[in-house]
Amino acid sequence: MQKTNLWHLFRVLRYQIVIILALLLSISASAQFDFSKSEQYKNRPYYFGITLGYNQAFFKMDYDPSFVQTDTILSIVPLHSSGFSLGLLGNLKVVNHLDLRFNPTLNFTEKNLGYTFKENAPDREDKQIESIIMTLPLQVKLKSDRVKNFRAYLLGGVKYDYDLASNASSRQADDIVKLARDDLGFEAGFGFEFYLPYFIFSPEIKFSYGARDVHVYEPQNQYSNRIGRLISRMIVFSIHLEG
Repeated sequence: MQKTNLWHLFRVLRYQIVIILALLLSISASAQFDFSKSEQYKNRPYYFGITLGYNQAFFKMDYDPSFVQTDTILSIVPLHSSGFSLGLLGNLKVVNHLDLRFNPTLNFTEKNLGYTFKENAPDREDKQIESIIMTLPLQVKLKSDRVKNFRAYLLGGVKYDYDLASNASSRQADDIVKLARDDLGFEAGFGFEFYLPYFIFSPEIKFSYGARDVHVYEPQNQYSNRIGRLISRMIVFSIHLEG
């Protein structure tokens, strides 16, 4: 089971891994240049930046107890979907090797569900649930020692999500799955800092976990009434440019 999970994670992140390796090789090849100007960041208490990202979003789903009694739906499967992220970043040095970071981000994404009906099996009907999620995270960043112009870091924190495209207030419909606007959760990840002459270049992978059930249950909706809970999950590959 563990091997299956690791392989699935590799498949989800394969494009990010290739990009990271390419960036690492490019920066490594430029190591012979004079980066003395990067020392300007050594004693600076704070700095700001921008975030560009690619995300994979999906649900952790529980069936409603009534699912075993249904005579129409064979299965409901959460599907992975891709999107992109844009954000701002503020980084405050607390003590050596420990920073406090605020990274408000807009995540443009989808969280999709695949339905297989008994009468049409094995054909699957996919329901696309588009989202524009404004994420407000507060993170703690634990940094390694700086080796020349490189260091690694771990991060963790809490977040508040607000879905600008939420359909929770939509009129009653029997063919959509409604999601709540608000969500709370926590995040964890890791990244690398490369100190270049005029900015800090930071590739990062982050795992985002929702803590609330965002499913708006509708008893008369066949796409909704067999679902118990929907918990948001997201994997984000980001590039931070800080200066």
